[in-house]
Amino acid sequence: MVRRPRVILFLTLFVATLGLSVLFPILAPLARRLGLSETEVGLLGTAYSLMQFLTAPLWQARSERVGRKPILTLGLVGFSGSFALFGLVATLGLHGTLSGWPLFLGLLVARTIGGALSSATLPTAQAYLADLGDANNRGPAMGLVGAALGLGMVFGPSISAALSSFGLLAPVYFSVGLGLLTALFARTALQEGRRPNEVVERLTPRFSLDLLARPGVALLLVVSMLYTLASVGMEQTIGFFVQDRLAVSGRDATRTIGFMLTVFGLLAALVQGGALRSLSTKFAPRALIYAGLVVMGGGMLLIALGQDFWSITFALGVVGVGSALLAPSLSAALSLGASEREQGRIAGLNASALALGRMFGPLIGAGLYQQVSVSGPYIFSGVLLLLLLLVSGAAFKPTVNAFGTDD
Repeated sequence: MVRRPRVILFLTLFVATLGLSVLFPILAPLARRLGLSETEVGLLGTAYSLMQFLTAPLWQARSERVGRKPILTLGLVGFSGSFALFGLVATLGLHGTLSGWPLFLGLLVARTIGGALSSATLPTAQAYLADLGDANNRGPAMGLVGAALGLGMVFGPSISAALSSFGLLAPVYFSVGLGLLTALFARTALQEGRRPNEVVERLTPRFSLDLLARPGVALLLVVSMLYTLASVGMEQTIGFFVQDRLAVSGRDATRTIGFMLTVFGLLAALVQGGALRSLSTKFAPRALIYAGLVVMGGGMLLIALGQDFWSITFALGVVGVGSALLAPSLSAALSLGASEREQGRIAGLNASALALGRMFGPLIGAGLYQQVSVSGPYIFSGVLLLLLLLVSGAAFKPTVNAFGTDD
């Protein structure tokens, strides 16, 4: 029916994540060269996430009507096109052709288009994977999603750091080319996983208020949202922080930030791919959530205290470990709070919580950095995560189903 579809879908998700993560090391140095403020950079991140939140369900519904393959290809082409537009506007800014509000609006349009079109990639690829088999073998197939996203976050910053020797915008144009090649590959090698317009089972509504009344579910969703807010706020501002603390700029800053974020992503991937499997058999999700909040919160505070390359890199590694403990443990705990027939609904609620965190994280992080202090975002995030630990520990007993049990 298909020729190695899982390999193609894995590559698709990997490229989409890699293309996004190559921006992290160059965004702050580029913003300084273009004269953009930290808050303006935060708005670019918020616009991208907002459009993903609004359009992802529409693309998923569209793929049910016209098929997965055309929507997946469109998402990859849209991803590449938006990056090309971003690179073009930024190039005009570097050459002084654009500046001020016209420059910012051009970049904002590029990121808005990118969020709207690239959001077709992830949900469509997940739906395609679900089409490939029955319920018994969907677990391993869905595991490819996490692996692709994790590897994209590891290799993106390192590739960005390496390519920055050819110019600040070289990683952006690399992503454009890679996205187009992947779109061509998917278009020619991937066959449709299901017949367009075939009758499918009507899904349960995504937003389910009755699930929020379950013990533990609402708080878990709040933790999910706020942990994401803290993580995205860090990613959005760490480039500025490194430049200001270490007094580096331009390509040197890109290489430094890229190395640090590679360590962050690598440790997170190692924990999720190795240690967490062993830990999850010995401890309930509740205990791992607590551990993740402690580790990630402590790492955020260590970033605020960091004064040199190695102390900041170590702190970012600690944050990576904490986030790797938190994300899958929160998903597991939420899954325990719903029946088998309600898994799609609880996953939808969690996706909405994560989206809210991604929307508000850039604005809050950038605002604190610009208006309060360079350490402001990390002190705020560290205190927030540790407060969540206290609230969660006080609100729940070991027997609460949504958190799992230690028995």
